[in-house]
Amino acid sequence: MQTSPAHAAHHNDREIETLEEFDATVSARGTLAGFRVQAVDLTDRTRELLAADTAGAVFLGCPMRENAAAKVRADGALVFPPLPDLPFDPYRGLLYTPDELFAGLDKGYEQTPDALAYAWFQQTKADGDIFASTLRSVHDDAVSDALDELLRGIRVVGVMGGHAMARGTEAYAGAARLGRELARAGFTVATGGGPGAMEAANLGAYAAPFEDAMLDEACELLAKAPSFTPSITDWAGAAFEVRDRWPGGGGSVGIPTWFYGHEPPNAFASHIAKYFANATREDGLLARSNAGVVFLPGAAGTVQEIFDSATPNYYESRGEPTPMVLVNRRHWTEKLPTWPLLQALARERSMEARIALVDRIEEAPGALKRLTR
Repeated sequence: MQTSPAHAAHHNDREIETLEEFDATVSARGTLAGFRVQAVDLTDRTRELLAADTAGAVFLGCPMRENAAAKVRADGALVFPPLPDLPFDPYRGLLYTPDELFAGLDKGYEQTPDALAYAWFQQTKADGDIFASTLRSVHDDAVSDALDELLRGIRVVGVMGGHAMARGTEAYAGAARLGRELARAGFTVATGGGPGAMEAANLGAYAAPFEDAMLDEACELLAKAPSFTPSITDWAGAAFEVRDRWPGGGGSVGIPTWFYGHEPPNAFASHIAKYFANATREDGLLARSNAGVVFLPGAAGTVQEIFDSATPNYYESRGEPTPMVLVNRRHWTEKLPTWPLLQALARERSMEARIALVDRIEEAPGALKRLTR
């Protein structure tokens, strides 16, 4: 899949998201009028800012020297100042990486940017502060923008499933093989970005470029910290051990949320779109799974995702229905009988030809192919 260096070609050509893009724009055009500069450190670009026309430009969280800031404001540019005391950047131009969210993990998960952002969220949510809720919205909007830029023109398959699936189980290994097969078939795997089934599918995509044996070895290594409880530090540490041993794995997307703060993001998604608002995150994940969604056994959250996916397929509000594959007959017909209801909804509608129930995880990629025409 596309990784961040290639993203420059995809985004709105009035947006500047890196220092390289800033320099290229200034030297090629000599003007910044009407541009949007997002979270780029401009403290060493005072000369350029003083010389260039910045009328109608917008600077979102770009550190700059006071004389440069005064000049661009006088030009009529809008300057949203950086907020250095926040544990996250609300104006960020790119998605997160695992290394960024887990920075400082060796000192314990509580010290990482991921944990600090959650603590800030809990605190400000309790205060009901309008400024904090505005910052959360700005952040989530910036993340959506970066996600759209990354995925433009790419075939995305969503893999949904519960966070409770433990490493070291056959179910986890199966979900990982599913992610690997989808990635090898040319799809970009997208998950909810958390632990369990979500991590397994991202791990599978990471394993796609390697020999098959690598995935078995990785699963064995991970099994020593089967769950993110009791210690997120140990759980994440085992994932980084796998990544260090097999660097340069395949790309995939994780779309987690700080809304479920007890649930950390997994380290195998190369691009992480982490949101404060769970509703934005849920809808964004399903809306972007344009090549279909595979639903592994899960509980209430997965059931909700099935019907969040079924509703636009039923009304065709996003155009043609996208394929939906439910895995594990007993789970979806007896334990949580979602399949009969889905079938009843689909009857005599165009989505009827786009839903399937399979028993084994190995059958999911084939079912997905059959439903895609």
